[in-house]
Amino acid sequence: MATGLKALPFSFGAHFLALIAAIMVLVWSIHFRGGLAWEAENKNLIFNIHPVLMLIGFIILGGEAIISYKSFPLEKQVKKKIHLVLHAIALILGIIGICAAFKNHNESNIPNMYSLHSWIGIGVITLYGIQWIYGFVVFFYPGGSSEIRRNSLPWHVLLGMFIYVVAVGNACLGFLEKLTFLEVNGLTKYGSEAFLVNFTAIATVLYGVFVFLTILSQGPTADDHSYSAIA
Repeated sequence: MATGLKALPFSFGAHFLALIAAIMVLVWSIHFRGGLAWEAENKNLIFNIHPVLMLIGFIILGGEAIISYKSFPLEKQVKKKIHLVLHAIALILGIIGICAAFKNHNESNIPNMYSLHSWIGIGVITLYGIQWIYGFVVFFYPGGSSEIRRNSLPWHVLLGMFIYVVAVGNACLGFLEKLTFLEVNGLTKYGSEAFLVNFTAIATVLYGVFVFLTILSQGPTADDHSYSAIA
């Protein structure tokens, strides 16, 4: 289903929101939460890697990969490579971000995989990896037949959209979970940090909305260089 509108304004909106969300999560993790570290006596610094990589690495780069077909007036093969590489980077950073959460829990004697956020998160990263591998094999190398690619594309797009919606929703669930823990341990409910976390989640949702508006709109070209819309 296409909107009939030009994708370029929506893609600019997505880029802007991505920048705002990235700045806010960095301010939260560095200014309010003390910084980032893979090895530290303060185990919270290890955890801080998780929201930064999951938002900037997974949600934002994943979103940029999705809209790459509609954002750039480039050759189809160039767009395909951009799409593939950005998704690969998002997947790698997402895995590292999840490992940071496990590392923090293990070194802090906190149980793993006890929350809905963690269950959904593992499911999302697993589906994302399967989606990337399938896309690589069918659409890039060695590549399926033209019939297989044609029949696979709608399902590839729909599954990608589903995974991304769940990922954005789970990111918001993660913000809520972390903020709840902080408030239980004394963080002021109407303080600047609480507002920052909530607005970061809102910016994340809005970014996801603009990603979808971009992919449902008309790309910079009307030929096969554009990402096919779902009719």
